[in-house]
Amino acid sequence: MSSEGPLLIIISSPSGAGKTTLTTRLRERVPNLRFSISHTTRQRRPNEEDGREYHFVSRETFERLIQLDEFLEWAEVHGNLYGTSRREVESARGSRGLIFDIDHQGARQIKSVHAEAVSVFILPPSMAVLERRLRGRATEDEETVQRRFRVAREEIDHYGFFDYLLVNEDLEEATLNLVGIFRAEECRRQRMARRAEALLGEGRALGPKQTG
Repeated sequence: MSSEGPLLIIISSPSGAGKTTLTTRLRERVPNLRFSISHTTRQRRPNEEDGREYHFVSRETFERLIQLDEFLEWAEVHGNLYGTSRREVESARGSRGLIFDIDHQGARQIKSVHAEAVSVFILPPSMAVLERRLRGRATEDEETVQRRFRVAREEIDHYGFFDYLLVNEDLEEATLNLVGIFRAEECRRQRMARRAEALLGEGRALGPKQTG
């Protein structure tokens, strides 16, 4: 793990578990965090803006970017393509951290390149609650809800890959836990070693005080 650069934190969850909300709240609580804006071929929702939640592109454009090796990771989820541009990591230099809101496939790809990245998987309190949340969106038809619920079970099966598991039952408690994870990871010895070595260097430079 390198002490150089921002802390990379991957946040994943099954659809409806609350990763987007928790990601937003983490950014509100921790200053100087950047959010990695993914490219996607899915349709833009009414409350979304291009370049804010996602870069919305056609499948043709996305596939061309794949051929150009522009993506750090990419995957197909629910019939749509999602990918993280390599430029997202480059543009985050100087920030405190970079958040990736991606699925387990993308998480594995990022960890294969950046082993130091921290991964968090958000769990719903129960499958019944997850189904209720999916239906509560009122933006998708029954077939889509059923598909998302089925895929959610498959995604939860990958929990063992992640560094942390966080249950989103109470939103404020889950937010505090996520902020706590980020701050604890900032204080890991591997990330703070350079600061400790700098202090030792100062001590050697000052040397013992002369007496007499």
